[in-house]
Amino acid sequence: MANLRIALAVVVVQAVLYRSCEALRCNCTTPQCERNGFQCETDGACMASTSFIEGQEQSIRICITRDNLVPPGQPFYCLSAEGLFNIHCCYTDYCNSIDLKVPTVTTQAGTGGGYGPDGTWGLVELVAVVAGPLFLLCLLLLTFMFLYQYHQRAYSHRQRLEVEDPSCDHLYMTKDSTLQDLIYDLSTSGSGSGLPLFVQRTVARTIVLQDIIGKGRFGEVWRGRWRGGDVAVKIFSSREERSWFREAEIYQTIMLRHENILGFIAADNKDNGTWTQLWLVSDYHEHGSLFDYLNRYPLPVAWHICTWRYWEHKENQRVGTKRYMAPEVLDETINMRHFDSFKCADIYALGLVYWEIARRCNTGGIHEEYQLPYYDLVPSDPSIEEMRKLVCDQKLRPNIPNWWQSYEALRVMGKIMRECWYSNGAARLTALRIKKSLSQLSIQEDIKV
Repeated sequence: MANLRIALAVVVVQAVLYRSCEALRCNCTTPQCERNGFQCETDGACMASTSFIEGQEQSIRICITRDNLVPPGQPFYCLSAEGLFNIHCCYTDYCNSIDLKVPTVTTQAGTGGGYGPDGTWGLVELVAVVAGPLFLLCLLLLTFMFLYQYHQRAYSHRQRLEVEDPSCDHLYMTKDSTLQDLIYDLSTSGSGSGLPLFVQRTVARTIVLQDIIGKGRFGEVWRGRWRGGDVAVKIFSSREERSWFREAEIYQTIMLRHENILGFIAADNKDNGTWTQLWLVSDYHEHGSLFDYLNRYPLPVAWHICTWRYWEHKENQRVGTKRYMAPEVLDETINMRHFDSFKCADIYALGLVYWEIARRCNTGGIHEEYQLPYYDLVPSDPSIEEMRKLVCDQKLRPNIPNWWQSYEALRVMGKIMRECWYSNGAARLTALRIKKSLSQLSIQEDIKV
């Protein structure tokens, strides 16, 4: 009995060894297998594959060699792709004769989204997705239309107020008064700070601009009509707000009411519908600026003490009309912390203005053409560096003609000018000293100062 068992085991082992040495037979659908009766042999596996190619289902059966069955246990050649192709690998003869179907992509309820039986969106959600953006768009359009109409109504209202403001009827001049009388009556302090602030903030609405009379770096100057009289309106753009504010602040905080100083009336702003204008309203002088007047007319020998302000605030602290800058301003040695330093710089500029006026004085039928200071030494728009070299390095000043010595008034004025032009600001004449000298000159020449 023991010998029989041993004999059977040997037979089984031989059968297994014989079977492992035999090649695996598979179905094959490639053209190369046609001569072998659409069969193939391999030491690896049989494979059946079904796929969709260009919308058609195609089936393939082939042999796979052992060296292509990697990685072991889950070869790449035997992997399927859901919805694209289905692959089956097997290891018995002709095991790949089965028919395969390509599995379709299935979506589990609650994971796919969308509207319908298999989706997660109901009718309410779908309506919200569609109607939500439309509602927001309509809301934005309504808001825009409301703001536009509000702006238009406000602008129309301001336009009507410009034509007539019944609340300001008391500001009209009486028959026997002048615009200056009205301004003085309304300026209760008499300090030169213009109209009361509550009146200033309504002035721009009631001024009617007539014609432009000048242009400058900061804006335009217009002649306007206000309460039956002419006024000058300096209009700044909103980009020059700092310059407008600085000038208005000077007028409103310093006592500047004087017959020889341009009279300040109001500072206001006005929205013209597209941008904001910043207004400074002052007295109107029909002959224009001193520059305009001297260009047109020669003068008699009559003198008036005048204050001529040429500072405008800038970041680099060297400010004003470059041609009129004092030496200490040009070379940046001015003491910015001491107010008297600015007064001395103004005296230098005042001397240049006197020189401009004196050239146009008609004495004995003689007067010269109007020219700007240093007209023969620098171009029409000199740079700061050009003026610094001329005034500080070369220490040149405007020429005083010899024939002025023949006329006492011009001789005295020439002396005053030289003493206004000293390089050392502290050595220049003071405004009070100039006024006293001119008063003495007026007594000698019988001139009103």
